[in-house]
Amino acid sequence: MGQFLKRVSSVVPNLHVKDIDVPLNTLCKEEHKLEQVALGREFQISLGRTVPIRVHQIDSIVTMLRQKLQFQKRYWIDFNKWEVFINDDRTRTFLSLKVVTGGLPEITKQIQAVNEVYKFHNLPEFYKDPRPHISLAWALGDVSGSLKKVVEQETKSSVFRGSL
Repeated sequence: MGQFLKRVSSVVPNLHVKDIDVPLNTLCKEEHKLEQVALGREFQISLGRTVPIRVHQIDSIVTMLRQKLQFQKRYWIDFNKWEVFINDDRTRTFLSLKVVTGGLPEITKQIQAVNEVYKFHNLPEFYKDPRPHISLAWALGDVSGSLKKVVEQETKSSVFRGSL
């Protein structure tokens, strides 16, 4: 995966590592830093939209989410497809790994539980066709065209196959 990120960042140099905002091409100069900083950390999968909530809703939302998700068992997730996403207002582009098979039914069930809580509180639900993923890098603006092109080229030419 490190080699893949190096090749992508050489074509799209304004990518930054998600959540720590370090330029990806800077990390790619030193293999151990790339592995440690970009890949050796925890990632998150969104189960709902990021929405503003009112102070008086917090306790209710937290309680309902705990009730709906308390019996969730651990499960394996296969991140097995590179995907490019753009936020709703098109101010950022993300390089992500998408869940296509392993773990998808469990994540979908969790998204449905969050949607029920959101709906009860008149909050916007998650996307109609959710595509669970983890984002590894981002760039300002809409660079989806060039990013998709290099991801497609590298995926075809790479020995990168199967789950990550």
